Amino acid sequence: MRIRHHARDEKIELQMTPMIDIVFLLNIFFLFTFKIVLPEGDFNIRMPSAAAARAVEPSESLPLTLAMKAGPNGELADLQLAGRSFGNSRDTFARLHQHIRSLVDDSGGPGTANDQEIELDCDYDLHYDYVVRAITAITGYIENGQPHRLIDRIKFTPPERR
Repeated sequence: MRIRHHARDEKIELQMTPMIDIVFLLNIFFLFTFKIVLPEGDFNIRMPSAAAARAVEPSESLPLTLAMKAGPNGELADLQLAGRSFGNSRDTFARLHQHIRSLVDDSGGPGTANDQEIELDCDYDLHYDYVVRAITAITGYIENGQPHRLIDRIKFTPPERR
C-alpha cells in the first residue's frame, strides 16, 4: 500500500499590523523618555602643535597667563594668574572664578567678553582634573538658568617635562 502525501499549499502569513503597532509604541516610548541635556563645555580651545613653539602673531594678544604648578604627586601646588597667586586650598578655583569675573566685567550679560584670551601654562605632571576645574572657572557660569560666558578663547603652552 502506498501512502500519498498531499502537498499542502498553506502559506505562512506574517501579521504586519502588530509589528507596526510595536514600532509606533517604541517611537512613542523613546520620544517621551528623551531628555535634552544642556550643552557641555563648548570651548574655543587652540591646542599647541607638536612642532616647536611658534612665534606669536602680531594680531594675537595674550593679556592673561594662568600658571598651574604641580606638586610631587601631580596635585596642584600653586595657581597663578598674571603674577597673582591663588595658592592651593579648597576655594582656589572659586577665588580664581571671582577674580576672572572682576577682570572681565560680565555685568553686561552674556557675550560681552568675546575679545579676552587666556593661556594655560600647566606643569607636565599636573593631574588633568585641575586643568578641567581651571577651564570651568575661567569660561563662565550659569545663573538663573541662563549661561554667562566669561573667557572663551583658551590657549595651552606646549607641554615640557621639567
